[in-house]
Amino acid sequence: MRDVRLLNTGTLLELQRRLRSAGNENIRSSMQRRIRRAAEPLKDDLQDKIRGLDIRSDGRKRNRDGAIPHGGPSPTTRPLRATIANAIRISVRTSAGGAGARVWIDRGRLPADMKNMPKVLNEGPPPGRIRHPVFGNRRRWASQYVQPYWWDNTVRSHTPRIEREVGRVLDDVRRRLT
Repeated sequence: MRDVRLLNTGTLLELQRRLRSAGNENIRSSMQRRIRRAAEPLKDDLQDKIRGLDIRSDGRKRNRDGAIPHGGPSPTTRPLRATIANAIRISVRTSAGGAGARVWIDRGRLPADMKNMPKVLNEGPPPGRIRHPVFGNRRRWASQYVQPYWWDNTVRSHTPRIEREVGRVLDDVRRRLT
């Protein structure tokens, strides 16, 4: 899964240098706030997409005795989709190391057994398929299916709007500096 990065960082760096030399902290903080605001709808939409992601299964299969096994309590109390949604983050940087806005899933906020799930839900392997042990039993595995590329498709739909808004912010800052 790819992080989302707003482009045109050369312009951001150039404006940041000019802002520092002008000593105007208000313009700089305003620029950062507006860039963050441009990325917020993407973050919100990604969270909505993962929370509403439809996960389907093949249904229960018969065991060796021919009976359909009963379920059991889930070995975890953490809801998968809500946990991933809560780990989606935004950061805005205007330093030379990585100028721009970044939307990403903070794997540090995910439990150890869920760290790879955002990538699995988005890309597979194969795309759209999740394999996992049945109620923690590593001798029985189940397959579930999702609509693949939920992250990539959502980012792609927001990219033109974000680029326009960031371009507008940079133009405004450039005008205020001259």
